Amino acid sequence: MAQRAKQDLTTGPIGLTLLTFALPTLATSVLQSLNGSINAVWVGRFLGEEALAAASNANLILFLTMSFVFGFGMAGTILVGQAWGRKDVDAVRRVIGSVIGGFLALAFVMAALGWIFAPQILDLMGVAPGAREFALTYLRIIFLAIPSGMVLMVFMMALRGTGDAMTPMWVMGISAVIDCTLNPVLILGLGPFPEMGIAGAATATLVTNVVGLAGTLVYVYARDLPVRLRGPELAYLKPDPALVRRIMGMGLPMGMQMIVMSLSSVTMLGLVNRQGVDTTAAYGVALQLWTYVAMPAMALSGAVSAMAAQNIGAGKWDRIGRITGYGIFYNLAGTGALVLLLAIADRPALALFLGGDSPALPIAQHIQLIATWSYIIAGVTMVLFGTVRANGAVWVPLIILTVTMIPIRVGFAVAGQDWLGADAIWAAFPASSLVSLLLAAAYYRWGKWRKPKPGMTRPGPDRAVEEANASLDPDGKMTPTG
Repeated sequence: MAQRAKQDLTTGPIGLTLLTFALPTLATSVLQSLNGSINAVWVGRFLGEEALAAASNANLILFLTMSFVFGFGMAGTILVGQAWGRKDVDAVRRVIGSVIGGFLALAFVMAALGWIFAPQILDLMGVAPGAREFALTYLRIIFLAIPSGMVLMVFMMALRGTGDAMTPMWVMGISAVIDCTLNPVLILGLGPFPEMGIAGAATATLVTNVVGLAGTLVYVYARDLPVRLRGPELAYLKPDPALVRRIMGMGLPMGMQMIVMSLSSVTMLGLVNRQGVDTTAAYGVALQLWTYVAMPAMALSGAVSAMAAQNIGAGKWDRIGRITGYGIFYNLAGTGALVLLLAIADRPALALFLGGDSPALPIAQHIQLIATWSYIIAGVTMVLFGTVRANGAVWVPLIILTVTMIPIRVGFAVAGQDWLGADAIWAAFPASSLVSLLLAAAYYRWGKWRKPKPGMTRPGPDRAVEEANASLDPDGKMTPTG
């Protein structure tokens, strides 16, 4: 049976330990985003701005859909980590069975409803007429990828809960190669394959999910890993009501955070769509670059959360402030360097997606100049949230995120157009990020997150890091790569 990986984060130099712990997560994020960006290049260069705008709209809709089950997958991973920490393999398999059995039927329903109501969804988002036909074709196929993508996500998160980080990384790398290869083949109809256009990009994601899931199952059963179900254990696929209640109770706030971010993104994209196809394509490319800019903060937030959780479990509260401080420092250095690099070399970076003579290129340069620096501020907030979540504080971050991402960000983007025009949309990002930072800093300084929660015992160091690691982004399967 695979050996659980351990890393003691309660001793040694804080800065070096934190940086070392964050780098593997960063590497996985790079693989994920390279996959998405390369495929966006294929769509943008082969099919044009309308197809790229359509893919941007459809990918955000899929992200919103998958967000509903993502929080519960995270909760399941926490329970897997707790059971694995007790060396209770049977409990691990019961959790996995309940998660898959409970939410696979829901995933099929979501896929069917998405196929049926795709036109109405695109109408609500205000997709530009030039991109609507592309978006409808792409979105319907993407919805078909939900069931296999969800089960694959559950397995990846469960493996990470048992301490196996290498298998998810290999799955992500192989999936990226398959997806990036299939995109041009199916879009252009190379070799024996038919020319499918935008449908080819979506089909590549569907095929990649199915192949990735099949390969993972073969590997899991061949290695007899603890996440497999065999013989009588297949009965665990009938959800255990008690386990489902626990998963729902823990997963709700985490899932709601993903939904809040998705709703904000979809709403903002709806505002962008009303500016025309070129602006939508420019914004879609900016989103691709922002994915890379956000990577250091995402990795550091997860590492800070895990490291703080271990030290809280060990009772070493004197280290918590320094862990947070190093996390903020590394974010300022890493994210700041990427923002500066993009400010200097924005045109060649954007031209990779759009081409040097695209009318969307100067719009994309303008967008990133106004909005990209907000990721430095947002990164500090993410580090602060990573620390407080290590002690089980999840509701206040959700409230702060909800207030700043919807009424403040969207409200600023709408109301500010009277005096800033379309620039109000881009300026809404730094404006809302500043408010979020102020609220997060106030809660970190004066909130009661340091106190034990009612009915909650402080975990030991091993269990604490398992729970914190379980909340990390699971191998890039949230974002479609087609």
